[in-house]
Amino acid sequence: MNRTKKLKLIAALSMIPIVFLLGLFLFTEENVEILRKIFTHEMTNDQIQAHLRGLGLRGQITVSILSMLQVVIAILPAEPVQVLAGLTYGLWIGVLSCTVGVIAGNTVIFILYKIYGDRMRDYFDKKLEIDLSRVGNSRMMTAAIFILYFLPAIPYGMICFLAATSGMKYPRYIITTTLGAIPSIFIGVGLGHLALETSWILSVAVFAVLVLLLAILMAKKEVIFAKINAFIHKAREPHSSKTTVRKDYGEWKLSIGYFVFRLLTFTKIKLRIKRNVEAIEHPSIVLCNHGAFIDFAYAGTVLKKEQPHFIVARLYYYHKWLARLLRAVGTFPKSMFALDTESAMNCVRVIKSGGVLAMMPEARLSTAGKFEDIQPSTYAFLKKMGVHVYTIKLGGDYLAKPKWATGIRYGSLVEAELSLLFTPEQLSEMSVEEIGKHTEEALRYDEFEWLKEHPELHYRSKRMAEGLENILCRCPSCGAHHSIRTKKNRVFCEKCDLMTEVGDRYAFKDSVPFENFSAWYDWQLERIAGEIEANENYALRAPVELRHASKDGKTLLRLAGNGECTLTRLGLTYVGTEDGETVEKHFSIESIYRLLFGAGEDFEVYAGKEIYYFTPEERRLCVDFYIASKILFDNRKMN
Repeated sequence: MNRTKKLKLIAALSMIPIVFLLGLFLFTEENVEILRKIFTHEMTNDQIQAHLRGLGLRGQITVSILSMLQVVIAILPAEPVQVLAGLTYGLWIGVLSCTVGVIAGNTVIFILYKIYGDRMRDYFDKKLEIDLSRVGNSRMMTAAIFILYFLPAIPYGMICFLAATSGMKYPRYIITTTLGAIPSIFIGVGLGHLALETSWILSVAVFAVLVLLLAILMAKKEVIFAKINAFIHKAREPHSSKTTVRKDYGEWKLSIGYFVFRLLTFTKIKLRIKRNVEAIEHPSIVLCNHGAFIDFAYAGTVLKKEQPHFIVARLYYYHKWLARLLRAVGTFPKSMFALDTESAMNCVRVIKSGGVLAMMPEARLSTAGKFEDIQPSTYAFLKKMGVHVYTIKLGGDYLAKPKWATGIRYGSLVEAELSLLFTPEQLSEMSVEEIGKHTEEALRYDEFEWLKEHPELHYRSKRMAEGLENILCRCPSCGAHHSIRTKKNRVFCEKCDLMTEVGDRYAFKDSVPFENFSAWYDWQLERIAGEIEANENYALRAPVELRHASKDGKTLLRLAGNGECTLTRLGLTYVGTEDGETVEKHFSIESIYRLLFGAGEDFEVYAGKEIYYFTPEERRLCVDFYIASKILFDNRKMN
């Protein structure tokens, strides 16, 4: 018997003693006699009130249990219990007793739905004429639940089940269903209280009104439920990353962002700006090298008076509030290394409207503090636009916050230099290849070469080395794969006696044949390239979790499946589950160009506006997939 069936069996069996004990409590001692005399009119109102109050706490618990049962056993109406509570304890204690029971019953319904959801759905779908299949996407769900509680003769259990089907988390579910029930509890308890405090004529009149409402509901139930369905089915559209670029968004917004950025980093980072041009022509394109995640803050500081429009990875637009913030400062999304017509159209809109288009053409963070490469299509785009092109050359940004590191380093300096790269006339006279050559010369950087020009810099962190194992995947001493570990400032191999420390200028102190981690990374690039070249059937495999864009925009990503990824000369193949279905998804090596990766987190590829975000069981494999994809693509291109 599988785990799910065991849980269902345990839940079903546990209900038997609960029901027995509740029955034992309800129908023992004076309870049965009192109930008999109430319904045979052998006692006056005053006698009923005195008798039931005489039970004290036991009587209140009895009312609460009855209220719980009328929720769980959905065919039972709530009103008789509530009237009894009003007769017995008056308005406030009666309402409190019934509310406690309703909370308990609502909780039981929530638990039962989690176990028996499908069967309960079939049952209530017949009993309650509401299209449950669309309930979860309704943005009016909470309001509809409150409306249902005001309609007579609809058992609370059905309404609770309806709320459970919407996918609410328990805190929201219990608050919604309890608040929804309270008004009708007041009405039911109030009727009982009214019978004791006033004449029977008024009680009968109020009861007659309720009966009339019930009759109208039964006669017009199809019309009423049709309106409720229409109300509920104002379906919530899934969150979309689609963005039309804003032409004008106000310099003050970037100024606020820069102020917050400096407030958070001023004790760690000193920013030095050099402008080789007084003013930027409009329209224009600004290219910036990309060593660190916060390069947008540096470039935005340089360009804030120009109201630039940055291209940002589409991943960050999957979260609706983050997307709203990014759009507010004129940015728009791009599916990196993938065909994205929306992004291309937004680029053209910026230029045609006379704006400043800012981009990081490397399209991913530097892995080891060196210039990576730029897709040739970028150079063709520059020539086609035919506008002024500028560069912001950053130095020290990677060393302030390396891709693999935790936290910003104290004592950091970042230099940002703005220069003119091409005029429209120069672009018209140059070939695409020449444009590419000059662009790469202008943006090429090596952080350790830059550091040699700043002997005064010393970086401070208690964890200078931690995270390096996520980009250093080979031991230079024993050749072991994924044996490197780090702790605070230390780097060591689990398989041999390799041990070293990272100094305050990122240099290794001893025991390794490299000056720094950048040289180590270059060595393993050559080693992996040799392995791939020597093996015609090269394949890199990893069990992975698959994540896609969030549907509701409350998070960036959602878990979509599990499977295995295999990278070969032909490309990347995923075999596994995707949203409940078994799939095989292939991305050709030509379409990949480079697998994006987060150090020790994931590797990813875009397909249109959707991201395939793979998290391997062995997180250190992420850099292997990135390196292998780069080598395989470049080899394919050369062949």
